[in-house]
Amino acid sequence: MTARAVRMHLPRGRGRMTRSFGTLLGVVTLLLGLGLMMVLSASSIDSYNSSRDFFGQFSKQAFIAVLAWPGMIVLSRMPQRTLRRVATPAYLVTLAMQAIVVTTGLGSSGGGNRNWLSIGGFTLQPSEFIKLTMVVWLARVMGEEPERLVDPRFFFRRVFLGVAGAVLLVALGHDMGTAVVIVLIAFGCWLVGRVPMRFLGLIGVVGGVLAAFGVLLSANRLSRVASWASAGDCTDYMGTCWQTTHGTWALAAGGVLGVGLGNSKSKWAWLPEAENDFIFAIIGEELGLIGAIVVILLYVALAVLLVRLIGRRAADPFDQIVLAGALVWVVGQAFINIAVVLGFLPVLGVPLPLVSYGGSSLLATMLMLGVVLGVADRDRPPVAVVGAGLASGGRSGASQRRPRPAAGRATGTRGGGTASATRLGRARDASGATRVGAGAVRASARGTVTVRGGRR
Repeated sequence: MTARAVRMHLPRGRGRMTRSFGTLLGVVTLLLGLGLMMVLSASSIDSYNSSRDFFGQFSKQAFIAVLAWPGMIVLSRMPQRTLRRVATPAYLVTLAMQAIVVTTGLGSSGGGNRNWLSIGGFTLQPSEFIKLTMVVWLARVMGEEPERLVDPRFFFRRVFLGVAGAVLLVALGHDMGTAVVIVLIAFGCWLVGRVPMRFLGLIGVVGGVLAAFGVLLSANRLSRVASWASAGDCTDYMGTCWQTTHGTWALAAGGVLGVGLGNSKSKWAWLPEAENDFIFAIIGEELGLIGAIVVILLYVALAVLLVRLIGRRAADPFDQIVLAGALVWVVGQAFINIAVVLGFLPVLGVPLPLVSYGGSSLLATMLMLGVVLGVADRDRPPVAVVGAGLASGGRSGASQRRPRPAAGRATGTRGGGTASATRLGRARDASGATRVGAGAVRASARGTVTVRGGRR
């Protein structure tokens, strides 16, 4: 007696939320809610000083969040083939927007960076959307021909140059923090995409040398690094040390339980960028050590979920690369921001994803997480459809355990034996070979069919 088992990875009803989808959505919602709450608190004084409205910046952030939420859900339902189709055009559009910022009068500056596109009073930061489109573009290019990534001509011409162009355009706007994050995102995608380490080592060495020159050629960047290196012995208290020193004081003032939501003193013009790059200091001051740890744990939970999804999507390079890019972007950038506030890194000027004030950053991050939620929605457990062929008058164990109704079985005579067709229309022909009927063909078009227990 022989038996063959067919396991089919069929998608369940799209209306049913997967565990990965629900958990990710829950973590994102918690971070978003916490961010809106802290933006309201941290920005209130600055908003009042600039517009006599305590809720000015919060209202803008809340509006972007309301706008981004349906966009995130729409992207989570978008088929992978659609993402592949729009990846290259979308990436080229964002690169063109960044080029307009650094080469035309439509670009505007702030904080020493020329990084915003201003049209009719509306400002947009294209470099944030470059992160999103670059991740999807890398997933398409690398996922379609993964075997060619070991070819230096293919990798450096088709993959590396596309990333280098984005980094160059952002660096021309003097936003080194965002440029560093883009490089790290690309490295994350390349590692998961199994780009040879010799390529990555070469890029790392050359990139490190160029970054060192970039620091040495800018007095502002050099002073930031010098003040960070001097740690507690910084002499320029009123200059480069002001922000980092007051960030440390804000964290220390919070203690274990914090001074209470809305009661920060540092946000009263003492701490620059209190609602943006240094919002984690306000979290530590108002919510204390416990609140700061909760924020860190939420990002750790997000990292664990993304790493687990990367492992489970091993058969789909596109999904793996998308997840790797999102992991480095959201979680990696979060820990860079926190490390800056804690004094472990020099000031880079990158926001805390989903928490810091900034419409472009929030919108781009939520759209990226929408793509990630789409991957989580495809992460559905296999639905097993087990069928067994009968040979020489015998029945398989599956047939003995679960008799099928007469309507679901077709019988015929072959050498005194019977043949049983499964619900997928599986039967044996006169030569004994397995034949899959039209129902199985339609099912295989929706999933992956693996025949176990014998020859195909």
